[in-house]
Amino acid sequence: MTAEAAPKRPFRWHIVVFLAPAVLVYTAIMIVPLFGTLQLALFRNAPGGQTFVGLDNFRTLFGDANWSRGFWNALWNNVWFFIIHMLVQNPVGILLAALLSSPKLRFSAFYRTAIFIPTILSFVIVGFAWKLILSPIWGVAPNLLDLVGLKSLFTPWLGKEEYALTALSLISVWQFVGIPMMLIYAALLSIPDEVIEAAECDGVTGMAQFWKIKLPLILPSIGIISILTFVANFNAFDLIYSAQGALAGPNYSTDILGTFLYRAFFGFQLQVGDRNMGAAIATMMFLIILAGVCLYLFLIQTRLRRYQF
Repeated sequence: MTAEAAPKRPFRWHIVVFLAPAVLVYTAIMIVPLFGTLQLALFRNAPGGQTFVGLDNFRTLFGDANWSRGFWNALWNNVWFFIIHMLVQNPVGILLAALLSSPKLRFSAFYRTAIFIPTILSFVIVGFAWKLILSPIWGVAPNLLDLVGLKSLFTPWLGKEEYALTALSLISVWQFVGIPMMLIYAALLSIPDEVIEAAECDGVTGMAQFWKIKLPLILPSIGIISILTFVANFNAFDLIYSAQGALAGPNYSTDILGTFLYRAFFGFQLQVGDRNMGAAIATMMFLIILAGVCLYLFLIQTRLRRYQF
């Protein structure tokens, strides 16, 4: 007597039907352009059309002084842009989330909304508005500083090479600090009440409770925020372009990889666009972001899993 074969599970076609539109759209606007960019980076214009040159475009990017100087300047500015966000935006977001999660704070919903509103504003609006605010001619910043007796501290921050990038980074922090605040706020609310009650029974309250109990439990969320900040900063373009233009002045002091890519690919003023070199720059941006994400996934996230519930 043979055992009856287990009934074969039917294939769930409804999963394919529901996923197909999203997969097709993602493939059309993300995967295909990505491989098209990688292909362009390996070719170069020739009299007979595009010709395969392998890694020559990357050798030009790193070896030719006209290209390498701009690339390394843009890369360093991008790194500094990211550092400002990591050292200012994320800690401030964590602090605001800790304050707003306190049950004793009144009007916390109003404060959360007010802090989050700038994140929904257009980059063009934010860049143009802050350029007007900080203008030494018609801006309100000099008058506001004069009201508190600090007008001597005012300087045209967007017009000086040593201050422009930091000023734009802080403007970006002001716009997007609401995102880490809301993510950390949600992580704090997800901590079980039993954990908090046990800490209070042990006499751990106030700031000690946050540092010793809550902070270790929200480390996975902080890790996610850090990698999202990294990806967003190395894809940045809009704020710099709207505030300083494609030349990212003064004297390329605010030039980042996004604006450098824009000028290389499309050309600007006297610079002729070169889509192959632009694709090489875009490929380097992709590799930098990929390296950062892989570093987080394989070295950091695995260590943070111990803190997850």
